[in-house]
Amino acid sequence: MDVEVDGILLAARELKQPLVTLRQLALSFDDMDVPGERIRGEMVSVSDRAIRQVNDLLKLRRLESECLEMEPVAVRPVCDEVVKELTYLFRFNKRELFIKYASRDQVVNANRDLLYSVVYNFLLNAMHYSGEEMQSELVVKEVKDKIRIAVRDFGPALPMDVWREMKRGWVNKPISIAMRPGSSGLGLFIASKFSRYMNAEVGAVRHRDGTSFFVELNKSKQARLFG
Repeated sequence: MDVEVDGILLAARELKQPLVTLRQLALSFDDMDVPGERIRGEMVSVSDRAIRQVNDLLKLRRLESECLEMEPVAVRPVCDEVVKELTYLFRFNKRELFIKYASRDQVVNANRDLLYSVVYNFLLNAMHYSGEEMQSELVVKEVKDKIRIAVRDFGPALPMDVWREMKRGWVNKPISIAMRPGSSGLGLFIASKFSRYMNAEVGAVRHRDGTSFFVELNKSKQARLFG
């Protein structure tokens, strides 16, 4: 890894404990009224998301030093779990999420935890970049003998330089995304690294009214044998 990424990992280690402490402090308050409970719930939710992203960053080092298991993974249960985790966030921010499973053969060769993080980061991006009352879409389908998991948002157009990075198949470092407030491209960086480890491809499609981010994974050979 380069010096810049090493610096990110060092910062992630330093940030994790304060985030854990913040979460514990939020949970320690008692006898709160309804608005207070809502604020506490949001504090815990924000802390959980930040801790998850820190943990994802710390996994990057493990990709080099450890052999993370690759196995047949059913795509739909993974997507369902991510959706369940983020449902509250979509509702709280008045976002809609449409889900479509268009492929029957949805068992891929992957690492379950890494795949979960890829889908999680794509959906989190879509939630942030779609406007209120607007719909985001999660679609799983077969594309040229691979399984594509695509997340479509209806936010600002993706800048050409970022699109070219995604078209190349990976993002080397977190990048700023103009017209997409609050984004450092960190989620795309994580998704890109995890996907490459799983021999999967990431990409993006620019629309006039938003962007689709996707990952394409190889079907499991075991699934083919028993299909």
